[in-house]
Amino acid sequence: MGRPVPRPATHRPAPAAAPWVRTRLRAAPGAAAALALLVALASCLAGAFPRAVDRYEDAGLRRALRQAGPDHTTLRVSLPQPDLGLPPGQRAAAMRPAALERQYRKVLGTVGGPLAVDREQSAYGVGSTVSRAVPDPWLPRPTGLPAQVSLAAQSGLAGHARVRGGRLPRAPHPVDGTTREVEAAVTAATAQGLHIRVGSVVHVPAPGRPPLAVRVTGILVPRDPGGAYWSTVPLLRTPSLVTLPTPGPDPDKYWLGALLLAPEAAPALLGTSTDPARYWHLAPDPRALHAHDLDRLRPAVAALESGPALQRVRAVTGDGADIGTDLDDTLASFSRLRSGISPLVLVAAAGTGTVVAVVLLMAGGLAADRRRAELALLRARGAGLSGLAGRLLAETAVAAVPAGALGLAVALVAVPAGRTGPAVAAALATVLAGCAALPVRAAFAHRTVRLTAVREDVTSVRPSRRRTVAELTLLVLAVGAVATLRRRGTSGDQLVAVAPVLIGVIAALLLLRLHPLLLRRLSGPAGRLRGAIGHLSLARAGRAQASAVLPLLALLTALTTAAFGGSVLAGVAGARDRAALLTVGADARADSAAPLPADLPARVRAVPGVGAATAVSIAHQAEPANGQDAVPLVGVDPDAYGELTARTGPGAFPADRLAGRSGTLAAVASPSVASAYGTRRSFPVRLEDGSSVTVRIVLVRDRTPAVPGPDFLVVNRAGLGAGAGRPTTLLVTGAHVDAGALRHAVAGAAAVRTRAEERARYADSPLQTGAEHVYTAAVAAGAGFAVLALLLALLRAAPERAALLARLRTMGLTRAEGRRLLVLESLPQALLAALGGALTGWAAIRLLSPGVDLTAIALPSAPAPPAEAELRPDTWSLVVPALLVLAASTGVAALQAWWSGRRGSVTELRAGDTQ
Repeated sequence: MGRPVPRPATHRPAPAAAPWVRTRLRAAPGAAAALALLVALASCLAGAFPRAVDRYEDAGLRRALRQAGPDHTTLRVSLPQPDLGLPPGQRAAAMRPAALERQYRKVLGTVGGPLAVDREQSAYGVGSTVSRAVPDPWLPRPTGLPAQVSLAAQSGLAGHARVRGGRLPRAPHPVDGTTREVEAAVTAATAQGLHIRVGSVVHVPAPGRPPLAVRVTGILVPRDPGGAYWSTVPLLRTPSLVTLPTPGPDPDKYWLGALLLAPEAAPALLGTSTDPARYWHLAPDPRALHAHDLDRLRPAVAALESGPALQRVRAVTGDGADIGTDLDDTLASFSRLRSGISPLVLVAAAGTGTVVAVVLLMAGGLAADRRRAELALLRARGAGLSGLAGRLLAETAVAAVPAGALGLAVALVAVPAGRTGPAVAAALATVLAGCAALPVRAAFAHRTVRLTAVREDVTSVRPSRRRTVAELTLLVLAVGAVATLRRRGTSGDQLVAVAPVLIGVIAALLLLRLHPLLLRRLSGPAGRLRGAIGHLSLARAGRAQASAVLPLLALLTALTTAAFGGSVLAGVAGARDRAALLTVGADARADSAAPLPADLPARVRAVPGVGAATAVSIAHQAEPANGQDAVPLVGVDPDAYGELTARTGPGAFPADRLAGRSGTLAAVASPSVASAYGTRRSFPVRLEDGSSVTVRIVLVRDRTPAVPGPDFLVVNRAGLGAGAGRPTTLLVTGAHVDAGALRHAVAGAAAVRTRAEERARYADSPLQTGAEHVYTAAVAAGAGFAVLALLLALLRAAPERAALLARLRTMGLTRAEGRRLLVLESLPQALLAALGGALTGWAAIRLLSPGVDLTAIALPSAPAPPAEAELRPDTWSLVVPALLVLAASTGVAALQAWWSGRRGSVTELRAGDTQ
């Protein structure tokens, strides 16, 4: 047998190395989970913010449309009756429902763009443009004038009303201008006001022939009285008692009501003298209108009123068609309010966004520092910079992208209303920042291959030229933003919104330049101290990483934004409180045109929460001699009213200045009254009851609690006559005045107003309350991320601090000394951030206050605000966040020292404990 032929040797391929991403995730699952949690939280906030803004702005727009009412917001397309030269058959055909409905559908097609029409509330038909008096004697005549009626044949009557009595009107045979009798229905309110019943016949005058007999066949109840169907022309729903502008104490009045014909009976109006017109009412759909479309909504409405869209409507209906609406005025009013509020919210968004970006960059920097040795070794072994950055990008993307998607999904669910596009874009930007932080930081740190790490102590590293250029650029931008804001106000561009953020950035860079100088100044005195803790803590603070710019930047930005936001909210609250106080005059007031009951002050004082009730008499039509205008004259008890003014603030004066009950009465006057009548002479004042008093102005005050207006005279009530001196108003003060109990005590003898209710009236718009809530949430989120930045900075130095404590404990360092060491080490930067944040916030508010107008968000419903809404530094907003930063920094350092002292390795390393 031959020897076996040896087979050729085969080389098995080496097992493939484990993928980079999987290996790194398995090696550091905690870091990956922390990054995922941070990105998820950041993307959730970023995705929720634009949707929250859209939600409250849309709610504010719907509120504005609802307050304006359908009679001002509906698009009313009107067309006169057909030309008299046309044959009667064509004229009648043009008025019938089939022709009107065909034109209605074409008119709807001309309304495009963001302006959506609510087809359920829209209608078309034929109606009278001139109301005519009817001769029927059974209709009410309050002053002898006959009632007048308006005829309307509107589509969809059966679907928008419920029949209370009788039936809906019908037109069983073709109707034209020669028809002598038609059927109609009226609403329950019209039937009650005009005494109409089922079967009543109203005769409408017709030129050249007998009147048109309108027989009422049904009484209707509107299903949605406030909807556009019934409220575009309120007369269809509710009659009106018209008062003629005639001289005399009893002006002439007459009733005006509407008779609702069947749509098929519309041609009968051609035979009356009511000048009928065809109309198409297009009600905007508030649910489909959005505030972010406001820039397109207003041109669309303008085009319908007098633009290309009107020409398209006329091509469908006729050359004489016209469109009228006040929707553009409503949109303009809402736009003014929105433009005053949006920049303030944008300031909070810019501050919070900056803090979030800084925290994401810090997270990447922390990971890069933790893996400095690993990445340096890879670079030394020939790893390319782009390949290394790509692997790190893939590593972070595996954790950040799903977390960002999860955070966006939570935001979409938590805030269901609003646009999705901006939310996705904001969340995507957050995810990209979270993914790119580590690769960019690592690529920048390892762009040059080094065998040893370069020290980057805060006291040794000198600022580079590029850093100086960048700081100067930011300084120029900040100065430009501040100057623009002070000159143009919050109506400027996007640069204005980031002015507080830029001020915080500049302050952070300035403090970082001052930090080494301060440490060097303190190192000399600390070296002369008896113990080594002070000197060692300063030395440790000087050995801190120069990259501490990021936590300090985050802290200062958050503190500046919090101070600015807190001052905005405090200014808004203060303006509303002052405006409510100036309007009401006290915590509550009870006013009556007639003298109040004698026992009313005692009943009011017995109400829980009431501290005092000051009675005053107000003569609103007092006439000074030789004066052209009436001036309110207030009669007061000097002692009680003086105490009231001292408590409330406006118009305080010493009570003894109004002493004197006879002869010439001393008076406190407003500046306008004092300027008109002088303060050196006496003058008579004629009161409403015919009596007269002589007064002399001794004091001038801008305000007085009893009268909210700018004109007044305040005198001693004892010097007035018995009739004029009887109280007509009670001014109530108390810590917690119960409005319900107060009204119950008054028992209808006077109208009650409270300061709390008046204050709530200034914040009744969802645009205001929504902006305040979003602003507060943004400031809170920025503060939370700033604290997170502080924790990340401490976490970066935690291993080194733990090792330092372990070595020092072997040399006899006690636990108490270890705690003091870490606290003193973290104290310089914490003090720098706290003091710098408070000063930066104060400086930002003082610099920006001339250009920030809080009136739009504080008092939008007041055409002439009684109080100024100015931005002023708020002490609590400046001090509390700074103290919290200081407490968090020192608290974490003390906690770390305590935890390090409990570890077994420290116990093994230390050489004794003398504590």
